[in-house]
Amino acid sequence: MATLQGTTRPTAGGPARPVNRCRPDCRAGQGRRGAAAAAALPGLVVVGGTTALAFLGARLVPGINPATLAVVLGALLANTGLHTDRLRPGTHVAAHRVLRIAVVLLGFQLSASTLAAIGLPGAALVLGTVAVTFAGMPALGRLFGLPAARSLLLAGGYSICGASAVAAVRHTVDADDDDVAVAVALVTLCGSLAIFVLPALRGPLHLNPVQFGAWVGASVHDVGQTVATAAAVPGALTVAMVVKLSRVALLAPLVTALGVRARRRALPGATAQRPPVLPLFLVGFVLAAAANSSGLVPTPALHDLADVQHVALVAALVGLGTGIHRRVLARAGGRVLIVGLVGWVLVAGTALVAVHLTGISSG
Repeated sequence: MATLQGTTRPTAGGPARPVNRCRPDCRAGQGRRGAAAAAALPGLVVVGGTTALAFLGARLVPGINPATLAVVLGALLANTGLHTDRLRPGTHVAAHRVLRIAVVLLGFQLSASTLAAIGLPGAALVLGTVAVTFAGMPALGRLFGLPAARSLLLAGGYSICGASAVAAVRHTVDADDDDVAVAVALVTLCGSLAIFVLPALRGPLHLNPVQFGAWVGASVHDVGQTVATAAAVPGALTVAMVVKLSRVALLAPLVTALGVRARRRALPGATAQRPPVLPLFLVGFVLAAAANSSGLVPTPALHDLADVQHVALVAALVGLGTGIHRRVLARAGGRVLIVGLVGWVLVAGTALVAVHLTGISSG
């Protein structure tokens, strides 16, 4: 029977005596947690160093985004044999737990005032682009014979916010590490292409800075990639971020809907194996957004939290990058690359049409 140290239990015919607070397996569990932390340390050290290298490389090479470089460096570790078994526990922690922390902190970049700023045209732009993209990616996946889980990961990443959405959607679909690695590779590739391609198309498409910013915010996958793309055109960044963060706000409702769908499809009596309607870290994301909307968090603290979120995301992408091995991509085949590229055209094309239909032309 479990007992508690520091409390007392009366003994027959004698004074009360102290009893043990810990269950019989408590210290063993603490030992396991300590061993797990020690096992993760080498990998986390490498992740930290690689994260610093990603930021340094982005600083030295104009046009390179730290998040993109982080995925590339992680993949290089995996494909050059440097990602040894000793490092795997730490890179696993980065790819899972650190990424969840980054998703929670992303909530502090959302506020009710930001969402209100886009107005009805902006709301129509965001909702239309997300709806078409999220419906279109699974359809493309079915057309090219992709597994349903992989298609849904791509749908979340393309329609909402890149790797963060991939991580969130994973908890509501039957996806494995290979599915996640392929999805992250594709959203990183296409988001990185957008940094160079979209500014080059702005002139031929005759987009003013506000229209270009709205197009970028509605179509580029990751927040960092959105900043890098919009910054190429003066006057586009503010509207791009407002539209982009409005897309991010749809993360929780989308994952909730997928969670409800997954639970309904679960076998009767298998409630212990059913995915949560809303994963705990997404609850944290919603609470963070609520805290920001309340106005109780000082502006300097919000800036600091945004910096921490950026670093955490880049570190997580190093961990995710180590899962992108050439064998995984070879097993995925050229079909998944075609789906990724066609999906990129779908989200960018839908957003461009919506920009014109909604008449967005001024901030």
